[in-house]
Amino acid sequence: MESTGHAAALWVGLHLLLLLVLSTLVVRQRQKHKVALGDDGIPELVQAIRAHTNAVEYIPAALIGLVVLEVTGAPGALVHIAGLVLFAGRLSHAVGLSNSGGTSILRTLGMVLTWLAYIFIIASCLFFAIG
Repeated sequence: MESTGHAAALWVGLHLLLLLVLSTLVVRQRQKHKVALGDDGIPELVQAIRAHTNAVEYIPAALIGLVVLEVTGAPGALVHIAGLVLFAGRLSHAVGLSNSGGTSILRTLGMVLTWLAYIFIIASCLFFAIG
């Protein structure tokens, strides 16, 4: 059963919402500490910036992969699985990094889920390219 584009649209929308929330958290910290540029070494601002930046580093490429899967006719369920694992990973990582600048279970879980989603998306794209 081929996908109609709705699966990718759901996950693109949810990931963009996550990026917007993380961006808003950076702006709040900037306003709270009156910092227009950089982080002034303020731990809360550094964490907010890193949580947003890390999400920006991982989400766009994976979303391109989800859209490519949809365009190549991958089943919607496959796109949903990849989108869900990626979203769970990015959300876990963002929460873990926002709450602690050090190592945390949520950060570790977030990266593991993100990498699993990447591997799943990579393998699926290659499968649909070859098959």
